[in-house]
Amino acid sequence: MNFLAHIYLSGDNDLIKIGNFMADGIRGKHYDHYPLDVQKGIILHRAIDTFTDAHPVFRQSTKKLHERYHHYAGVIVDVFYDHFLAKNWKNYSDENLTNFIDNFYNSLEQNKQILTERTINLLPYMTQQNWLLSYQTIEGIHVILTQMDSRTKNKSQMRFASEELTLYYDTFEHEFTTFFEELRNYSKHKLLYL
Repeated sequence: MNFLAHIYLSGDNDLIKIGNFMADGIRGKHYDHYPLDVQKGIILHRAIDTFTDAHPVFRQSTKKLHERYHHYAGVIVDVFYDHFLAKNWKNYSDENLTNFIDNFYNSLEQNKQILTERTINLLPYMTQQNWLLSYQTIEGIHVILTQMDSRTKNKSQMRFASEELTLYYDTFEHEFTTFFEELRNYSKHKLLYL
């Protein structure tokens, strides 16, 4: 799952959301100096990634992309799934998506002292371009995937992946809906025992 899903699956605790959001930049056990709730977010992030990567529906989604994008297929599906979460947000939350995102950006600003350097460097781009809200549209997804592709020096070819999103749109959406219900239940359960 990509940024929006990780934040959403963290529940209502801002520090768990922050830990979950910045977990990719924290290796191994190098998180014991963070506040306990941030640590919980990091652990939750890793559990979500493990659950996602092993899930047969997620793998079904990636199969449609393997031939063209190889090991980037999973990264692309993560972004596609965030699109369907943003697009169908009202099915998953009573809170307006714009408010949810604004509150998250504010919590990052208010907790800058605990953010990783990578997260601090990312923050201006993310907020100015409003990445999380841009996930709602195919055009927004295309921009995100193009930016990600440029970070691979265009080796990943991810900038073309919105073609497959359009081509298999209904199938990807159905797969997301099926998968995400299971992931929501898994994450809620996991949060109880962190």
